[in-house]
Amino acid sequence: MTRESSQTQAGLGGTESGAQQTHFGYREVAPGEKASLVRGVFESVAGKYDIMNDLMSGGIHRLWKNAMLDLLDPQPGQTLLDVAGGTGDIAFRALGRLAEKSSERQSKAENQPTGQVIICDLTEDMLQVGRSRSIDRGHLRGLSWVCGDAQALPLPNRSVEAYSIAFGLRNVTHIDQALREAHRALRPGGRFVCLEFSHVVLPLLKELYDLYSFNALPALGKIIAGDEEAYRYLAESIRRFPPQEELAEMMKAAGFAGVRYQNLSGGIAALHSGWRV
Repeated sequence: MTRESSQTQAGLGGTESGAQQTHFGYREVAPGEKASLVRGVFESVAGKYDIMNDLMSGGIHRLWKNAMLDLLDPQPGQTLLDVAGGTGDIAFRALGRLAEKSSERQSKAENQPTGQVIICDLTEDMLQVGRSRSIDRGHLRGLSWVCGDAQALPLPNRSVEAYSIAFGLRNVTHIDQALREAHRALRPGGRFVCLEFSHVVLPLLKELYDLYSFNALPALGKIIAGDEEAYRYLAESIRRFPPQEELAEMMKAAGFAGVRYQNLSGGIAALHSGWRV
């Protein structure tokens, strides 16, 4: 889905920490209300969240997430903070890659730790789904589950080597504050990677995607997840999210260096990355 490029940061409400109002989809709400509204959305859809991701994207989100992990390139011994990743999808992929790399290096460095992934999510229901999935998959080590807000991470300064957030940044009340928190939590040399729905750059695809997002997506949410309004909000939240260049500038303002982005599937999604120096 795309957002009107004419919207400014102030018009987005919630990209500036001092905004009097912020947006929840197309509704204007007080900043203090948004977190509880977002939590309510994900409490409603937690059990069907991953199934809906497959159905909504035709499975393409899996390719996007693999591209995200390629860019993040987690290394053995590192700690990765995955924010808004309650169901564990990114964390499990990261653990798999860490295990592969640790196995390759075993002959060179015995007892090399595989690494640690901290999953931080605003919604306890999403974390419960993730914990259950980790047990089912046998991921009993290397994972920590934390209920917390991206805008006030429950972590010390400079405590992680990598930070990932997939399809979560658009749901925070103050994007600029979440970016500053990511920068604070990263150690010097650490990498920030964000995968998010973004502005479609192909005109024909933009029209088709808008039709799909505002018609088929809520209907699919009603049938599969039993919550049409939750997926109407998700469609609206994507449209209200800053475009690629604007988000890149916000990352620079938060202190990140080497900021760049890559459009995926014609801009349906985008990967943004930067370094903590």
